[in-house]
Amino acid sequence: MEIVERFLKYVSFCTTSDENTGTTPSTPGQMTFARYLADELRSIGMSDVTLDENGYIMATLESNQPADIRDKVPVVGFIAHMDTSPDASGENVKATIVKAEERDYIDRRYAGQDVIVTDETTLLGADDKAGIAEIVSAMEHLIQHPEIRHGKIRVGFTPDEEIGQGADYFDVKAFGADYAYTMDGGTIGELEFENFNAAACKIKVHGLNVHPGAAYHKMRNSMRIANQIISMIPSAETPEHTKDYQGFFHLTSIEGTVEETTLSYIIRDHDSERFKARKLAITQMVEAMNLKYGEGTAEIDLRDQYYNMREKIEPVIQIVNLAQKAMKEVEVVPHIKPIRGGTDGARLSFEGLPCPNIFAGGENFHSRYEYLPIPSLEKAKEVILHIVMSARFYVINKE
Repeated sequence: MEIVERFLKYVSFCTTSDENTGTTPSTPGQMTFARYLADELRSIGMSDVTLDENGYIMATLESNQPADIRDKVPVVGFIAHMDTSPDASGENVKATIVKAEERDYIDRRYAGQDVIVTDETTLLGADDKAGIAEIVSAMEHLIQHPEIRHGKIRVGFTPDEEIGQGADYFDVKAFGADYAYTMDGGTIGELEFENFNAAACKIKVHGLNVHPGAAYHKMRNSMRIANQIISMIPSAETPEHTKDYQGFFHLTSIEGTVEETTLSYIIRDHDSERFKARKLAITQMVEAMNLKYGEGTAEIDLRDQYYNMREKIEPVIQIVNLAQKAMKEVEVVPHIKPIRGGTDGARLSFEGLPCPNIFAGGENFHSRYEYLPIPSLEKAKEVILHIVMSARFYVINKE
């Protein structure tokens, strides 16, 4: 199957994740897609294909190296996630191919290219079904061309990455790779090995409802108290005012009545000390409301989600160098940059599987204007092929 046809098939599955269900995978469409993928991996010739009860898929392409060097070649993994963001609908995706010039939201650097877009009522799902299509297509190419020498390759597809749970039940030991790459980046050329430290925060503010005609010195409107907390966040430290290595507080939702209001925040910073300071600051904001209005007025639930994987990648920086080399070999200019977000690879790196992130090629993720230039899709597949072809030489020559 051609890679474009494969991708278009994948986006026909609705796999929007939902942080409120309490299940893994969080939505049934992800398991439907997972079953399809597991069958597809078997059909193209992958071995050891497993799909567990939580929707995690793993598969193997065995080494075709000579027996005398097989054990010297590292086991390389490639990982992508099946779910799409709840920020925009992923149901009934109507994908089509247009020239870049036909849509004003497509960057001009893609002029003349064929680009996959939607009808602008849903997201596309290139995040991260492009990554899956690239990995499966690369594995199929290797199977069809046994003359291409490579070591053992492991493939993994995860649910619920978009809600921060993609690595929850990923069995690193069972995966058995020496290192891996998530195919979950954006623009062609992206190569990332550092990311935000991340925390999720829910603040519940309790009020007291009284008839407004008799509310004098009695009513406590939880929404107004919550607004005081919001106003304490420096406006310059929000996503719309930050870039590069700058961290932020991001208010993602407000639900409120006079009696109770819930604020949901995510907190991000690349620097671990600034990350700690941000968490302390928002905790102190809540404490200030309790001092002002009485103990128990505001409650905070603050939990860390993942950490900056840079400290785990730097000791094995050769795996980043290997990806850079592969990009250059297929005439892609590497662009190393920090991830202003998260990836399954961050948590997996801290669990013993160093895992940089490589571009999948899409743009405008999580939006109705998401798009995928077809040459970027094809180049990402080529990068995978060159990584596995080069890995054996890099390690053997180094010894």
